[in-house]
Amino acid sequence: MENYIFGIRPLMEALREGKKPERVFIQKGLTGGTFQELFKLIRDEGINYQMVPQEKLNRITRKNHQGVIAQVAVIEYHTLEQVLPSIYDQGETPLLVILDRITDVRNLGAIARSAEVAGAHAIVIGEKSSAPVNADAIKTSAGALARIPVCKEKDLLESITFLSQSGIKVVACTEKSGTTIYDADLTGPVAILMGSEDKGITPLLLKMASEKAAIPQKGKTGSLNVSVATGIVLFEALRQRGFYS
Repeated sequence: MENYIFGIRPLMEALREGKKPERVFIQKGLTGGTFQELFKLIRDEGINYQMVPQEKLNRITRKNHQGVIAQVAVIEYHTLEQVLPSIYDQGETPLLVILDRITDVRNLGAIARSAEVAGAHAIVIGEKSSAPVNADAIKTSAGALARIPVCKEKDLLESITFLSQSGIKVVACTEKSGTTIYDADLTGPVAILMGSEDKGITPLLLKMASEKAAIPQKGKTGSLNVSVATGIVLFEALRQRGFYS
């Protein structure tokens, strides 16, 4: 339970020390002056929170949680501004993965595992639109989430704009494209944009992408699991970059 903070006052102290949790679970109907003070801090900091029944909190812990449980990060996050220069300093061509609305921790972990194995330089996630990087995600990633930089960005639209202005081509993986990933040029600086299985890529992000590419499908199943699809695109990039030659 090392990645949780239990109770109103412990969380208030953590926030005042500059510690920002991934998300906060708040018991429905919670009242009181101290709680209202905490709730204002949560909203002022733009922290993701969810109102839940007491039973859910009790399933997380048997400790006295006072109606509030915060999930804190178990890794150190990076920023794109930090990561990009270091890639070029190493003399390498950037290969990034942008995840839009991937909310399942197992998918996040599996994607990180493929990304790290394929030599991707970083994973980019949204502050409010992503599964938390917690112990389950790290376990599913086989530890990869502790080895590959994760950039947690406030606005993925601004991130894509920044990448485009930095000479990074953003390739959106979508079945709505007539171009396949095998036709797309993935040899240069590239960020692969992946969306959720049920909702796909946010339309505005899709519009901002440099180009779109699809994974060819022969069967009748609607779509691939997002972690499998990400792996396919990453290893096609690896092939195009001459890793196997």
